[in-house]
Amino acid sequence: MRFSPTAAIQYCWDTFKKRPWFFVGAVAILLAANFLNIGVTSGVNSLTGGTLEEPTIVSNVVNLALSALIVIGAVAFFLAAHDDPDGVAYAALWHPSSYWKFFATSLLTSLAVGLGLVLLIVPVLIAMVLFLFAGFLVVDRDMGPLEALQTSMAMPKGNRWPLFGFVVLTMLILALGVLALGLGLIVAVPIVGLATAYAYRLLSGGPDDAVAADARLAA
Repeated sequence: MRFSPTAAIQYCWDTFKKRPWFFVGAVAILLAANFLNIGVTSGVNSLTGGTLEEPTIVSNVVNLALSALIVIGAVAFFLAAHDDPDGVAYAALWHPSSYWKFFATSLLTSLAVGLGLVLLIVPVLIAMVLFLFAGFLVVDRDMGPLEALQTSMAMPKGNRWPLFGFVVLTMLILALGVLALGLGLIVAVPIVGLATAYAYRLLSGGPDDAVAADARLAA
């Protein structure tokens, strides 16, 4: 199945427009969770003798653990929103099942992307393409970390350049959201989240929503 970045963004924009305030509310919850994470992590850092410039190992671990809990909820939510945009509820943001598998997968993905950063920007983008769906595979199929990473690496086959363009496009959308005084993120985050779920469903052979969406866009 061929993947089109622009078709993904268009489909998800149409989905967003159906329930805009609902998606804005989801972003507000995610932002609040991130601010709470910052507050907790800062408190732990102070208690363990760290500084802003040199946080302690304990505070870093707490930050990673809480961040993973937030991200796994976001992945589960956007998958549910893609599959059932009219029926999804905020409860989908709470998804602690498969947490430890997701946490380990996130750590391995971060290490791979970090290695790419050392090697320059292009390897970073390649790593982001290869491991784009690892977290989705853990949430959706309860895969272990290594299986999720291996499967994610195989999924771009035949669509590597479109996915490369998709990663760049989503980064630009998020950057524009930040530049718009941060307020643009209330639209950018749902669009990127839904579009990534769309790409995952299309390339993983999941529900027929993504295939049907392409057919509607082509009509």
